[in-house]
Amino acid sequence: MAMIQRPKGTADMLPAQAYKWHTIEKLASETAEQYGFREIRVPAFEETGLFLRSVGETTDVVQKEMYTVTATGDSEFTLRPEGTAGVMRAVIENGLLNEAFPQKVYYLINCFRHENVQKGRLREFHQFGCEMVGSADAKADADVISMAKSFMDRIGLRDIELNINSIGCPTCRAKYQQALREYFGARRDELCDTCKERLEKNPMRLLDCKSPICKEIGKNAPLIIDYLCDECADHFEKLKKYLGLMGIDFVVNPRIVRGLDYYTRTVFEFISKDIGAQGTVCGGGRYDGLIEELSGKAVPALGFAMGIERLILTMEAQKCDFMEEKTCDLYIASMGDDAADKAMELAMELRDEGYFVEYDLMGRGIKPQMKYAGKIGAKFVLVIGSSELETGCAKLKNMASGEQADIKLDDTFIDNFSNALMAEMFKDIDGEMAALLGKE
Repeated sequence: MAMIQRPKGTADMLPAQAYKWHTIEKLASETAEQYGFREIRVPAFEETGLFLRSVGETTDVVQKEMYTVTATGDSEFTLRPEGTAGVMRAVIENGLLNEAFPQKVYYLINCFRHENVQKGRLREFHQFGCEMVGSADAKADADVISMAKSFMDRIGLRDIELNINSIGCPTCRAKYQQALREYFGARRDELCDTCKERLEKNPMRLLDCKSPICKEIGKNAPLIIDYLCDECADHFEKLKKYLGLMGIDFVVNPRIVRGLDYYTRTVFEFISKDIGAQGTVCGGGRYDGLIEELSGKAVPALGFAMGIERLILTMEAQKCDFMEEKTCDLYIASMGDDAADKAMELAMELRDEGYFVEYDLMGRGIKPQMKYAGKIGAKFVLVIGSSELETGCAKLKNMASGEQADIKLDDTFIDNFSNALMAEMFKDIDGEMAALLGKE
């Protein structure tokens, strides 16, 4: 019988890899909360109309990549292809627009797009994202960008280039779109079929086409930055000023348009050269018209999202440090039924105190137990047999140094074990400090 395998474009996160994800999730939450963002959780699927109205009917996401499902008696639903639309729906529906501005939320979610699978690009992928609602000030743009950079600094990424652009507002975009229609219209016959359709509906999407021919044609296309109205140009100049005040380096890249229709004014990307063609590790910008499109209320908003898989790839490529994987503090080996019962009792007492403790669950002999303790990286091993039960004292072995010490199996056991573990931890810290001082 053929073995069932995971769907194409998905990945299993195995226990041995979990610490990498925990590193990102922990530092993402800590950084977001330092900037005043609070966590939000929303459904993994929404009514399809939400994405049609927000993401845009002419985008690749809507036209080619959405997973849409129906069930008897239900509306048509779509697995979320990105986070912003669902979060904005939740902000509107739950009355957060009536609370003090700015409203600031962050999320760690999975998303789904039917894409060609590549390194760092999966059909089920995960994102760390944030959204700020209520401020039209360019300071808010700079603050959101600063938060993204602070997080990437904390996880140790290097050589990440910030690219910024402004794609204007509906007023200045109307003139720009007409310029694009004229430019691309002159070479309409050379465009792919999708771009021919987009030419009239949304010509800016042509700049985001993946077709090599369309990309080549688009190289000399007009630039949105040359068509900005006075207000949008002023907003962009202020953003550059604030980034300078924050000490954040950036490159103005007039080719950035982002792939979703809801963006206005500021768009930005953080780009790495260490993960190949899919080098964007963070993308975001302002979407001042999205809430009005969904609710009728004109409320500005902005945010970003980072692909967690791409972050991990970049961290691995740059040999960044991850949080240490949690390892077993104590393995209690036992010989005989009475000793096995005592091992269980001690393990439960230590676990109640917050220690990571294992004991034999396989009915193994003492040698296989010791071998298992080594495989799981136990820091200490305690061996209990009939003589240890009789004397009320056992040998506690430090697996790193091989040193052994007597430890009583009475009410002092937990305190004595804690002291032994702390001594080993401080020894490691002292050794690291000595090594650092030696280097200096």
